[in-house]
Amino acid sequence: MTDIDTLSERLAALSDNRVSTPRLREGAMTLALDVGGLSAEERSAMVAAIEKEARKHPGVETVRIAQTAERHAVTIIAVASGKGGVGKSTVSANLAVALARLGVRVGLVDADIYGPSQPRLLASEGERPQAEDKKLIPIRGAGGVPMLSMGHLAQPGQAIAWRGPMAANALGQMIDAKWDDIDVLVVDMPPGTGDVQLSMVQKHKPAGAVIVSTPQDLALIDATRAVNLFEQAGVPMIGLIENMAGYVCPHCGEMSDPFGAGGAESAARVMGLPFLARIPLSIGIRTASDAGTPPAAGSDADAAPFLALAATVRDWLTTQN
Repeated sequence: MTDIDTLSERLAALSDNRVSTPRLREGAMTLALDVGGLSAEERSAMVAAIEKEARKHPGVETVRIAQTAERHAVTIIAVASGKGGVGKSTVSANLAVALARLGVRVGLVDADIYGPSQPRLLASEGERPQAEDKKLIPIRGAGGVPMLSMGHLAQPGQAIAWRGPMAANALGQMIDAKWDDIDVLVVDMPPGTGDVQLSMVQKHKPAGAVIVSTPQDLALIDATRAVNLFEQAGVPMIGLIENMAGYVCPHCGEMSDPFGAGGAESAARVMGLPFLARIPLSIGIRTASDAGTPPAAGSDADAAPFLALAATVRDWLTTQN
């Protein structure tokens, strides 16, 4: 075994087999170090240890270490609607929490730049994300879900009056954050079909989209536009959700349908798309959401539709992989 082979073995042991075979030429030793998944402190300590060991080798005057990291592929699920007020953010938050309960390594991005609500829904209001190597570090929200939102970056109550490019840049920073141990990223899209939506489908390329609508005709018209946007961009449709579907009176138990019934399911059938879930108009869901305790984290009837939805989305993800 040559001296360089012996050194290579020592460096491999120091770095947990993260280094390439070192090369020595004219007093300069060069090697590559895989730093994927390491914190800044761990990287610095490992680089210092490698450099110290390498300088013990005869003839080494300088040590050049190229730090590399394989980009961790994250599967993006866009949760969208054609208009506001249909409960899309509540569905997004609870879908993420329910997926986490099913064992999926999931994170959440609040891409509703102008009206962020996820900090309230997942009990992380007032928190500010730190940064490392110019990348944001997600905040841990309710249900243990890592998350980022414009609501974490702006002052409470601050109006965000940004033009499209600025909003798209903010979205990019959250999507490209340090989601080191996350496999699936649920993105709560802003309502409509504007600049942020275009940036998402063109640059970040979701693996699939979930469309949320209420049963009434007006919401379904806008939901159809959202479906059309994703289909034009070649983003697979996971399916449609009918939210606020049916209300059970807590006093007499009678079921009523203030927003209509079955509209989203019928629309899904007409468009040839899967119908994913029917989520009721529930006082329990509303009060728990306002309190930052997502219903999907519980075990009562309000959790059931979200857990069933998450199981369907998880199965869809499995077929894609």
